[in-house]
Amino acid sequence: MTPVKLNDIEIQRELGTLDGWTRRGDSLVKTFTFGTFLEGIAFVDRVAEAAELMDHHPDLDIRYTKVTATLSTHSAGGITSNDFALARAMEKASGG
Repeated sequence: MTPVKLNDIEIQRELGTLDGWTRRGDSLVKTFTFGTFLEGIAFVDRVAEAAELMDHHPDLDIRYTKVTATLSTHSAGGITSNDFALARAMEKASGG
């Protein structure tokens, strides 16, 4: 079953529960910063495991100690509850 795209009010309400996440068009975005490159890669590995379990995969951009995550549900054409669930899993994976 395809998840349902959230409306603007639902997105704003959910964003209020997450630290550092912003909306960029039809995506959620956050840059995580780590002390070392290896810490960032370990985070990416933890995110990959969570994403596989959820069958929902982020776009990740790795730049030395920074990992930027972009979340969107392409099949729904925007942001869904799956994106917020993955954002929360990423917060946990980051130690946040």
